Amino acid sequence: MTNEINTGFLQIHPSDNVLVALEDLKPGTAIHFNGATFPLVTDVAAKHKFTISTLQPDDKIVMYGVLVGRTCTEIPAGSVLTIDNVRHDAEEFKLGERKTSWTQPDVSSLRQKTFMGYHRHDGSVGTANYWLVIPLVFCENRNVNVLKDALSDKLGYAKPADYEYETNTLIDMYQAGKTAEEILSADLHILPGQQPAKRLFQNIDGIKFLTHDMGCGGTRMDSDALCGLLAGYITHPNVAGATILSLGCQHAQASILMEEIKRRDSNFQKPLIVLEQQAAGTEKSMLQEALKRTFTGLMEANKTERKPAPLSKLCIGLECGGSDGFSGISANPTLGFLSDLLVSLGGSVILAEFPELCGVEQEISDRCIEEPVALRFIELMRSYNALAEAGGSGFYANPSPGNIRDGLITDAIKSAGAAKKGGSSPVTDVLDYPEKVVRPGLNLLCTPGSDVESTTAEVAAGANIVLFTTGLGTPTGNPVAPVIKISTNSALYHKMPDIIDFDCGTIIEGKESIPEAAMRLLGYVLEVAGGNEQPKAVQLGQDDFIPWKRGVSL
Repeated sequence: MTNEINTGFLQIHPSDNVLVALEDLKPGTAIHFNGATFPLVTDVAAKHKFTISTLQPDDKIVMYGVLVGRTCTEIPAGSVLTIDNVRHDAEEFKLGERKTSWTQPDVSSLRQKTFMGYHRHDGSVGTANYWLVIPLVFCENRNVNVLKDALSDKLGYAKPADYEYETNTLIDMYQAGKTAEEILSADLHILPGQQPAKRLFQNIDGIKFLTHDMGCGGTRMDSDALCGLLAGYITHPNVAGATILSLGCQHAQASILMEEIKRRDSNFQKPLIVLEQQAAGTEKSMLQEALKRTFTGLMEANKTERKPAPLSKLCIGLECGGSDGFSGISANPTLGFLSDLLVSLGGSVILAEFPELCGVEQEISDRCIEEPVALRFIELMRSYNALAEAGGSGFYANPSPGNIRDGLITDAIKSAGAAKKGGSSPVTDVLDYPEKVVRPGLNLLCTPGSDVESTTAEVAAGANIVLFTTGLGTPTGNPVAPVIKISTNSALYHKMPDIIDFDCGTIIEGKESIPEAAMRLLGYVLEVAGGNEQPKAVQLGQDDFIPWKRGVSL
């Protein structure tokens, strides 16, 4: 970055022909840049971009050193970029030379650090210890919820009802004859909820019930992918064992699930209970069997305790959602530096959301350690975009209204900032959904940009912690992997303290550097990994789980 961050604006890369406003700037504001001075001719809200010189129609817009769009009209110097004067564009890409040299950060002070985790027979280490109850088909969702009602409260895993006191107050006001106006103006005091029952199994963090709407009635490709996804969760280091409910006649057969489990762990040894309703007969007999066998499985899983593990056993999922114009200059580069630290220590990181890598394909494919890895990335990017275009869309349609409102007006602008989460290390592997990480280092995973679908897939691929950056505020969590929420700006951190865990707005304010923020974040990550801290998503019980129906989501 070429300017001090506290000057009111920033040029991200020396070749960029636009600047980023770090605060709200008014028309007439004098911009002093590279020895020249020019006035702003429009309002430029914080996070948005403005021109350095007058641009003609179809001129390139360059940010982060790459093409991110083209002008639709003439844009005078000092003008804000909008969806009306800029359209999406990105450079073509092809197989290039390997560019895998990089400067590793100094990790000498971290090599002896450990976290307290759950060691599994396959050598992986969990940051938590959960039991899963999963339906192979949506027909079994009701039975899964029956088991949830039967087990959660009695075993001490039920979350107290939120806002029950407030609802009772509203009922009392209604019964007392209060008007709608009086109810709307009432001050509903939020009182602490009742304390949950004490956990019976102290070494088990919870029982997670993963309902979904798939398994039959869709394509065989989707049902097979579902089995792979569920196998990823069952073999996940944060999972102690699982109870699987099958109807019997669906596309997603138990035999396919078992094949996918063996593919990920050829010596699978976790407790696994598979029950089929059409074979069992009555629903009652199946559920009683499920209760007995799940309970005894929990007894066995409770014997596992946390033990020290090196940082190389961390597998970090990198995610962003509700992104803003600061994402690519504060929170995402912080994750990038942390990623480089972890890779240097022998750990793994997962960069997903392929629609948000549009425009940086050449740089990323050149970083792949081998040509076959680069070719797989190129093919997945092209086939995914073609599938989206066949459905009437394309990567260009990825930015959401919230992204656009906060400065990410083209997909390439969004992508150039999103890619910063991956740091600068070589790409060791490229995975298609729902494959699992097998190589340490930086892994690319083909997923949509949709927050929950992507996070769901990253955890199935082996992420035992997810780092999730947001500029607008996103409550996404995951059933088995802690999701740490990181704000791109301090205003959001203070506005939504119930969902944000860590503030990177300090970088925008010039209070700390990206490496300093990354080291501070790593300290928090290790506390979460060792069970000493609970991220807000875990505290709120934010157990989002959505399998990807291929081709539907961007």
